[in-house]
Amino acid sequence: MTQPLSLELPKSRAQIERLQRERKRVAFERARTTPWYRGRLAHINAAKLDDPDEWGKIPILDKDTLRAFDHSAFMEQFCAAPRAQIAEYWRSGGVTGKPLFYPRTFDDVTYGLLSWGRSFPCMGIGSGDLCHNSFPIGIHPAGQVWARSAHMFRVGMAWVGAGNAMPSAAQLDLIRSLEPTVLIGMSSFALHLANLAEASGVDLAGSSVKKIVCSAETLSDAKREKLTRMWDAEVYDVFGMSEAGLMGAENAAHDGIHIWTDLFYVEVVDPATGKQVPHGEVGAFCVTPLWTNHATPFLRWNSGDLVRYVEQSAGSGPYAELFPMIKHAARTTGFFKIRGVNVNHAEFEDMMFRHDQVTDFQGILQTEPATALEQLLVLIEVKRGSDPARVSMTVAETVKRIFEITPVIEVLPLGSLAAEFEKSTKAPRFIDRRS
Repeated sequence: MTQPLSLELPKSRAQIERLQRERKRVAFERARTTPWYRGRLAHINAAKLDDPDEWGKIPILDKDTLRAFDHSAFMEQFCAAPRAQIAEYWRSGGVTGKPLFYPRTFDDVTYGLLSWGRSFPCMGIGSGDLCHNSFPIGIHPAGQVWARSAHMFRVGMAWVGAGNAMPSAAQLDLIRSLEPTVLIGMSSFALHLANLAEASGVDLAGSSVKKIVCSAETLSDAKREKLTRMWDAEVYDVFGMSEAGLMGAENAAHDGIHIWTDLFYVEVVDPATGKQVPHGEVGAFCVTPLWTNHATPFLRWNSGDLVRYVEQSAGSGPYAELFPMIKHAARTTGFFKIRGVNVNHAEFEDMMFRHDQVTDFQGILQTEPATALEQLLVLIEVKRGSDPARVSMTVAETVKRIFEITPVIEVLPLGSLAAEFEKSTKAPRFIDRRS
């Protein structure tokens, strides 16, 4: 059994350092009870884990390693808890590859609830607020753990679920009826709701929602700007993963994501060497859960994110004072290769979101029948009252200028893409339909 849970924050960074020293040793000892780690940790001196060189001998773990196992083999190799202690399973995040299902003990869940719930006071959400939670409510932890954690922090919560569980039009009706002050969801779904509202003549900027909390996807500056504009709301970013928990959130300064370093030991490392890089330099983000590790004691988990470690926020308050931040430099992302030109999805998305007259879009890589050559078809919806021909020409010229390819632009009636995106948890903005 773990120590009794406290909702109180640590008193100082010095206290956090003492906690890290203690809990790293616990995580290490727990990990080497599992078959996969047993032989890989035998050469490491457990008494010197605070020595970066000694800690750096621990092998970095990533999702590709885990995907080599089926569920039965994964449980045999990595699970350190007996079946009677397993409370639930959390599905791994992401949209590529084979999903993984991580066992969580009752103690893991308790600390998981704390990790999610701590985001509320960090973002200034508290008593009197009502959150409209549009994350999937299911085996993926984000939606249901966040909803459950709200009770601990006296925050109101509407367990709405994703658009494939409650239709988006019904969600807009619910926002008008219940008047939530906070929308929690993926940035793509928040944009999807805004585009649907635009097509339906609904004024979201005049709604009760004053804060939008995004996770599970990269929140680029362009996305943030468009969400702020369309909802007239303050946009916050948070960061977490099924392998650990919700690890941190922005404060009102919006200058990075504060990481709960009393719950998670984090490193920014050189992907080639595994050694920590100096603060401020870009590296791969690795985490060792200090409390949510009873069932799967992962050490030095590589999330696939490229980040910078920042010691201090420009903000104020206990979260800014206690917890360092990370800033995302890039995230593993997709791209189209069209006639030798790489079209990065994230960069293309940013470009489209900065077009004020484009309410929504989808990029389709297809084969042109007459020539059998690759072709980029861009489906767009145009803001009500705009000239579709002029907007199409502007988009085509911008794509040509930035990516050096000539797209085919097709204008759809408002609401067409919303109906298509409704079928998916994440909006499929990029599709490969080459024959």
